[in-house]
Amino acid sequence: MADIDIINRIKYLMKELNYRQVDFARKIDVDTSNLSKYLNGRLPISDSLINRLVVNLGVSKQWLEDGNDLPFAKSAIASPVTVASGSLQQGTPVYAIDVTAGTMPRSRMFADDQIVGWVNLPDVTNTGCRIVRVSGDSMSPVICNGDYIAIRELSNLQYIFWGQIYVGILDDYRMLKYVRRNDNPAMVTLRSANPDYDDMEIARADIRDLMLVQHIIHLDSRI
Repeated sequence: MADIDIINRIKYLMKELNYRQVDFARKIDVDTSNLSKYLNGRLPISDSLINRLVVNLGVSKQWLEDGNDLPFAKSAIASPVTVASGSLQQGTPVYAIDVTAGTMPRSRMFADDQIVGWVNLPDVTNTGCRIVRVSGDSMSPVICNGDYIAIRELSNLQYIFWGQIYVGILDDYRMLKYVRRNDNPAMVTLRSANPDYDDMEIARADIRDLMLVQHIIHLDSRI
């Protein structure tokens, strides 16, 4: 594994999680000066550092070491889920929007007045995620009608983890799909989990926002 590649992925994590260097060092239980040396290449990336990142942040070890996989492994979380009163403001915010329906502009989707509650779940809280509802069956059985997903916005739309599930915002609609690499670098292929839906090809330039599906929350109405 090349240290420079791992260093770049660590810097990417700091940016995506919005950590200052001192806070990041505290989070992974590493001395701040040593973290600086790691990031500057003055200390070799050690197995100990890799393990601290994996354990304390829940980062994929495979992604850290070779760039494959997803930075944070997706998980399907069993219900029940308790949604706290909106006034408590603790945990991950739940928004009163169906992310796959309507044309509400991005500026309104995550406005404070759209928050209907807060959820505390391991590996979701404090990751910069937002929880929204999904309708439709195009991603069934992976994500079913009525499920909730925890999504995290990308700061750089050029940095796509191919084969992962995203919410994509275009001018006229929103969609929830696997994003696949296209032979034409100016295009992307959108794929449904449901085989009844055909692939779609769209221009990368038409994508206004991409949000990575970090967690899938299945609600069991039988309990």
